[in-house]
Order: sequence, then C-alpha cells, then structure tokens
Amino acid sequence: MQNQTVRTTITLPAELLAATDRIVSQGKAKSRNEFVAQALLHELEALKRAEINAALIEMTQDPDYQAQVLQMEAEFGVASWEAFQLGESSV
Repeated sequence: MQNQTVRTTITLPAELLAATDRIVSQGKAKSRNEFVAQALLHELEALKRAEINAALIEMTQDPDYQAQVLQMEAEFGVASWEAFQLGESSV
C-alpha cells in the first residue's frame, strides 16, 4: 500500500529553507519535500514519545497503580527468586 501524498504550501524562515537546500545539495536528502517530511515525522514521533512518558509518570504517582505493582511483586517474587537461583546454578 502506497502512502497518499497531498500538495501543500508552507511558509518557512529563510534560514531554514537555506539550511534545507544545503542538506539537499550535499546529498543528505533527495529533495526539500523528503527532508521536510522526514523532519515532520521525527517531530511527531518525539511528541508521541513525550506523551507516552507523561502517561507513565502519571501512572507512577497513582496510588491504585502503586498498589497493583506491589501486589504483582508479591505474587511473582517467589517465582522470580526461583528463576534467579536456577540461572545462577546453571552458570
């Protein structure tokens, strides 16, 4: 399946356009379009990672989540210790 492309017009500071053109002329990107699309993709991925990290931080401060983690640690603690001991004895 091929991605659909849409033509659009954007306004950029002259310095950004000049820097983009240098990247293209150095062969580090095929075209302005490719470079801008990759830059946008990179930024969108960074924003998504930041969103996930914020959600994880929020979870660590949730008392219900903390209680669930402690309960799981208690339930799996013995099994984890046994697995560790088996791993140590086979070395």
